[in-house]
Amino acid sequence: MSEIRNLWLRSVKKWGSIDIWINNAGQNCPREFMWDTDDEYIDAVVNTNIKGVMYGSKVAVENMLKQGHGQVFNMEGLGSNDMIINKTILYGTSKRALTYFTKGLAKELKDSPVKVGRLSPGMMLTEFITKSPTGEISSVTKDDQFKKVFNILADKPETVAKFFVPRILSNTKQDAHIEWLTNIKSAKRFMMAPFKKRELL
Repeated sequence: MSEIRNLWLRSVKKWGSIDIWINNAGQNCPREFMWDTDDEYIDAVVNTNIKGVMYGSKVAVENMLKQGHGQVFNMEGLGSNDMIINKTILYGTSKRALTYFTKGLAKELKDSPVKVGRLSPGMMLTEFITKSPTGEISSVTKDDQFKKVFNILADKPETVAKFFVPRILSNTKQDAHIEWLTNIKSAKRFMMAPFKKRELL
């Protein structure tokens, strides 16, 4: 918590105020059944994906209320929409909790000058996917079925950022949900997959 407060103070000292705060830090765990997962990974997922978002939001909101403006966005992920995939339920549970928390926080702030919302980037080509929590090459990159779906649905971070940034900057809604990979977009990509090859992995 002290590190997050220090980040806020250092940022304010450099820029004068903070208009937008994005809780983007995320922790994954090895792709295995929950009962086979070491305690340290369970603790890391909870501490980063749930407590980290709560503490980050707390620091941002309390200071934005004092300065009279600001927006806080939390990053959704697999599990936010209740999708359950074997061997990913610890991460998915943390993201489902994040969605509930963010919606609740937006409700508590409905009559305030501070806006809270969610960002849904979909699948992106980052080390979060390509490397395991231990830093080794992730086993999912060797899974042909996963690679097939990933190459259809995933995007590079810069592509998603170009979509997110102007919408974040122009947002005036409380409980905003800015979504890149919508159900319609996903369906279109699957339909076009036989004709348009995409290779990210």
